[in-house]
Amino acid sequence: MPVRASSSSLSRSRERAGVRARALRQNSTEAERLMWSRLRDRRLAGHKFRRQHPQGPFFADFACLDAMLVVEVDGGQHYEPDAVAADARRTAALQRAGFEVLRFDNRQVLAETDAVLAVILERLQARSPHPNPLPQAGEGANQGPLPQAGEGVERDTPASAGQRNPRSSP
Repeated sequence: MPVRASSSSLSRSRERAGVRARALRQNSTEAERLMWSRLRDRRLAGHKFRRQHPQGPFFADFACLDAMLVVEVDGGQHYEPDAVAADARRTAALQRAGFEVLRFDNRQVLAETDAVLAVILERLQARSPHPNPLPQAGEGANQGPLPQAGEGVERDTPASAGQRNPRSSP
C-alpha cells in the first residue's frame, strides 16, 4: 500500500523554496541588509514586508503583500544585457500576478536611503490605505464641534462673585 504524505507536510517544491529563501536571506548584500533594517517590524508607516518572499519561480527581495508591492535591490550584475532581459521577464511575471515592482540599485539604497524610502512610502499609500486606520467613529464622534476658547466655561461674574455655593465647604 503506498504511503501518503500528511496534509500538514510541505510539498517538496515549497520546501525547496523555503530553503532557497533562507539561503538568499543569509547571503544578502549590504544594501539589502540596510533596506531590511528600515522595512522590518512594520517600521515604514506600519506596513508589513517580507524578505526574499517566494512568488512563483521568483524571490522578491522585499514584498508588501497587503499593498501588492515588490521592492527589488539590484547589484551591478543586473546591468549586464542578459540580466536586464531576465529582470524584464521577472518584472512582467510579477506584474501579471498583480504586483507593482520598484527597482533600486545598491548605490541608491546606500547613498539615498531616505529618498528610496520616500518613493516606497508614496507607492504604498497610493496602492493601499494605511494598515491601521483610525476608527471612523468613537467616543464623542457625534457631539458636534469642540467649543471655542471661553465657551461653555462658567466664570465668576460680579453678580455671582460674592455668592457662595451652598454645597462647598467654607
